Order: sequence, then C-alpha cells, then structure tokens
Amino acid sequence: MSIVRVNEFTAAAEKSSELYTFLQTLIPYISSAKGCISCELLKHNEHRDQFMMIERWDEIESHQLAITDYPQDKMQAAMSLFGAAPKGTYYKEG
Repeated sequence: MSIVRVNEFTAAAEKSSELYTFLQTLIPYISSAKGCISCELLKHNEHRDQFMMIERWDEIESHQLAITDYPQDKMQAAMSLFGAAPKGTYYKEG
C-alpha cells in the first residue's frame, strides 16, 4: 500500500511566481528519489499565492529520506519565498 503526501504552500507577498518556479524545480528531484511513485504540483484555482504538491510514495520512510538528502542551501535560499510555514500530511490509500 502506498502513502500520499499532501503539501500546502503559501507564497510571500509578491512572490507567488517565484515560489511556483522554485516548487517546479523540486519535481524532478522528488520524482527521481527512491520510492517516489509520482509527484504533482497544483495552483489554487482562486488564490494565486497558494499551491499544493501531491506526492505518492512506497512508504513514509522513503519520503523522509528524500527530504534529508535535499541540499539544505537550496532550501534556505528559498525560505524568503514562503508567506507561511509549509504544511504537509501523510494519507493512506484505501
């Protein structure tokens, strides 16, 4: 049984385009991580500063390992793009 990770992001004022671009750069990294089944980035229909990333993983541990392997300097450089702390939750299918 796979795990679904739902991540919610809110851009800082006037940073929605930059945050979306940054999130797009994460997709190849996430998609190529061991245990990743799929990764999709969505824009909110009405609120242009809100985004959601839906990831499917073989298990929670694979997602957690991928996070620890992501270059921290790139993540720190992007922190000014966030208007609120990112939120993420795991869901089980079925």
